[in-house]
Amino acid sequence: MTINLKTEIPGPKSRRLMEERNLHVARGPFHVTPLFLERASGALLEDVDGNRFIDFAGGIGVTNTGHAATGIIQAVQEQARKFIHAGFNVTPYENYIRLAEKLNGATPGDFPKKSFLANSGAEAVENAVKIARAFTGRPAVICFDHAFHGRTYMAMSLTSKATPYKQGFGPFNSEIYRAPYPYSYRWATSSNPTTVSKECFEQFETLALTQIGAKQIAAVIIEPVLGEGGFVPAPPEFLASVRRFCTEHGIVLIADEIQTGFGRTGTLFACEQLGLIPDLILTAKGLGGGMPISAVTGRAEMMDAPVAGGIGGTFSGNPLSCAVALSVFKVFEDGKLLEHAQKIGKTLHHRLMNWKENFPTIGDVRGLGPMQAMEFVKNRSTKEPNPDLAKRIVRLCYENGVVLMTAGSSGNVVRFLMPLTISEDQLVEGLSVVEKALLQTKE
Repeated sequence: MTINLKTEIPGPKSRRLMEERNLHVARGPFHVTPLFLERASGALLEDVDGNRFIDFAGGIGVTNTGHAATGIIQAVQEQARKFIHAGFNVTPYENYIRLAEKLNGATPGDFPKKSFLANSGAEAVENAVKIARAFTGRPAVICFDHAFHGRTYMAMSLTSKATPYKQGFGPFNSEIYRAPYPYSYRWATSSNPTTVSKECFEQFETLALTQIGAKQIAAVIIEPVLGEGGFVPAPPEFLASVRRFCTEHGIVLIADEIQTGFGRTGTLFACEQLGLIPDLILTAKGLGGGMPISAVTGRAEMMDAPVAGGIGGTFSGNPLSCAVALSVFKVFEDGKLLEHAQKIGKTLHHRLMNWKENFPTIGDVRGLGPMQAMEFVKNRSTKEPNPDLAKRIVRLCYENGVVLMTAGSSGNVVRFLMPLTISEDQLVEGLSVVEKALLQTKE
């Protein structure tokens, strides 16, 4: 057994630290669990009380290459011995260039590309919109229902869910327009992806042409698979229609692959499976393997639209983060990790589908590769969301040795974001804990 629980959960040291956290730290940051981490390795977590857990959350999809991977530790040590910070805007350094080169070569699209590096997913979103507006000279941006793009003002304006992400923070940025996302499970007229794609695109087109005007639209930004919105893949036919529309009207199409990128869906990028070639692609999370870094990569002529000095930042493309991101690319080079990711994705999906057959509170199971989720409902006929059950499942799991988290606009989705390096035995052991929680909550 990998899981080893030595105390009640949370243990006494975690409880004491939570009291101190409440005394000294602002209320705003949330916690999926009340556990305080001491160390982590691979797909395992150990808290300050010595309890060992299997990680099905991966730092919200960051540690795709595993916790404390040898290559990542070596990259940090080697770079730290040279220099930790210089500021690319002051004295540039080579590993920023090498990482941009890697991103340009790995992202979808057979055309000249350039990259810009930043610190977080939200910064990538902000800069992609700036680039699109600079390139087109237009103001409007279309985003989608259930989207999550970050917490800074432009990113928050593009984000769909009000509570907690937007509560009390208005007014929001102007010239943001929201289109329906092809969420087949909750589409009003049909659950057939072809029908949903057709009807959803018709609504998108009406919004773009009649409410905004195509010549006013700088960009369309979409997650190929919703992240925080509930792990909903967009049907390829819908993405193809949006791609054609953007090309026809000179609109920059931005794919937000911040959560889906770097193997999370079983390929380096979800766009590869869905047949989408965006103009700009956004990466973060798995790109840095645990270090803060993000990127905007895309058509060279678009990326060069801002004037010199128009985009940048003190820590953008930090040398330590660049070194780690280059080591992440090395991990993926031989294809073995992606092959393993596809294997665990099949195991995971098969288990979730089995649960769907046996637990009527699971309304839907979906995802790409190892990026899977199950949506909880009170009744399969009405599809009324059941967020309380999803939260209870998460609590029962961490109390029994597995850390995972919820998602979805209604908070009724449980998502799986285990490190892709997880062993088959660890995966099966962790899933057994989830199944035990499902049995405990079965009505």
